Amino acid sequence: MGEDLPLKMTGVSKWFGNFQAVRDLDFDVPKGSIVGFLGPNGAGKSTSLRMALGVLSPDRGDVSLLGAPPNLESLKYVGFLPEERGLYKKMSPRQIITYFARLKGMSSRDAKARADELLDMMGLGEFARSRVTKLSKGMAQKVQILSALAHRPSFLILDEPFSGLDPVNQQALEDLIIEEHKRGATIVFSTHVMEHAERLCEKIVMMARGRKVLDGTLDEAFAALGRAVQIGVAEGFDLAAALEPSGFEALQEGDHWRVSLKQAQSSQDALRATLDAGAPITSFTPQEARLRDVFVSLVSEAEAQDLTDTLAADAAEGREAA
Repeated sequence: MGEDLPLKMTGVSKWFGNFQAVRDLDFDVPKGSIVGFLGPNGAGKSTSLRMALGVLSPDRGDVSLLGAPPNLESLKYVGFLPEERGLYKKMSPRQIITYFARLKGMSSRDAKARADELLDMMGLGEFARSRVTKLSKGMAQKVQILSALAHRPSFLILDEPFSGLDPVNQQALEDLIIEEHKRGATIVFSTHVMEHAERLCEKIVMMARGRKVLDGTLDEAFAALGRAVQIGVAEGFDLAAALEPSGFEALQEGDHWRVSLKQAQSSQDALRATLDAGAPITSFTPQEARLRDVFVSLVSEAEAQDLTDTLAADAAEGREAA
C-alpha cells in the first residue's frame, strides 16, 4: 500500500469560515524516511496532519494515504499522536496501550506483551498498573506516545510529540523515533523546536501562516544560508587545495577562507581537517546556521515573530511545569 509515498498531499487548502488555515499545500513523505513538519503555532501543521488522516476534509486538493484516500483500512497501518493530549483516567498505562493495540488488530496476548515491552523501554514499568491520574504530565504523555506505537505501524504521524517533555524525556523520545525508523517505519512529526529535526530528519517541510516556505533535505535547507566557517591561514597557503581530499569546499574571501559545511559536517570537522592538512591557521570563526535561521530568512518579519512567540510560550509552560 502506497509503496513509494505513504503520504501525498496535492494542492490542499482548508478554510475555517473566512480564515484560510492551509494554502495550496503540496507535501509528500517518501517511504522509509523521517520527515520534519516545522513551523510555529498557527502555521497549519496540525490542520494538515488531520487532513492527511481524514479527520478533516480538504476544501480543495487531494490526499493519498498509503495509496488511497484516507480510510479505515489504511488507518490500520498508521500510528497517530494528536496534538491534544488525553487518556482514559480510570485505566492504567498497561490497559490503555493494550486497548489501542487491540483496536489496530493485535490479539489480547500480543497487545499485553507489547504494552509491557514499551513501558519497560520508557522506564514506566513500575507504573504499568497505576491509574493514569497517579502519573505526572510527562509520564502520561509518554503513555500516549507509546499507544501510537503499540501495533508496530508502518507509518507514524506524530503531532508535536516533544511538547511538554523535559530534556531527558525528549532525548528518550528521539531515541525511540530512531528505533522505530530502524524497524522500518516511515515517520513524520511536527514541531516548532527545530533542533529535533536537525538531529533526526532526512527531509523537512517548513510552514508559515498556512503556506509552505521550504520543502527539501537538510542540505538544501542549509544551502539557503550556506553553513560555513571562516578560517584564516598564512598568506600564500592554498586552503581549497589542501581541504579538497577531505570533502570540504573552500573559497577565498579577502584575508580569510570561507569553508562550506554540508549536513554531516560540523565546524569542528572543518578545523580538524584544516589542522590535518598542515595549514598555518591564524584565525577560526564558526558560522553554523540552524534551521531556525533558515526559517527566519525565508519568511516575513511577522511570521518570524510567530516562531519567537511560540518558543517563548513553550519556555513559559516549561517553567510552570517545573
